[in-house]
Amino acid sequence: MEIGDLHFTYGNAVVFAVAVFLLAGVYSFIKQGIKVGALILLVLAGLVFAGGVMWL
Repeated sequence: MEIGDLHFTYGNAVVFAVAVFLLAGVYSFIKQGIKVGALILLVLAGLVFAGGVMWL
């Protein structure tokens, strides 16, 4: 699928799905009170999301 100059591929979809999965882990860790783990997952999710945006 092409949106303007962006080329959205299955690879991009997988990268963004991983970022969403990590964000779900952040929510779960916060509910359990594991704030350090949630912060680490949030940083990883940010890196994955940034990588997906750069890959577009």
